[in-house]
Amino acid sequence: MPRLLASLLAVALVTACATVQEPSPPTPAPTPVPRNAEPPPPPVNLSGFPLAYRQGFADGCASAGSAERKDAGRQSDGNYRTGWQDGLAQCRKKK
Repeated sequence: MPRLLASLLAVALVTACATVQEPSPPTPAPTPVPRNAEPPPPPVNLSGFPLAYRQGFADGCASAGSAERKDAGRQSDGNYRTGWQDGLAQCRKKK
């Protein structure tokens, strides 16, 4: 009986020292970029190209150095898709 009591006391002391971690706040979802918003200036001259191509190029270029940035809903848009592929290829060469 004394062994059982000593074991229970030891368990109680160890669990009393445990800490409870607070859950981290949720990460806010990235705000979608409006389809009519002009992207930041690219490292190459894209004047004369459609807006969708320039936006795809900007997203592809941003994907070259970090996590992939792509508007999945626009993959059926040929200009966006081609711009993304070109931006990724161009900016990978420079990095």
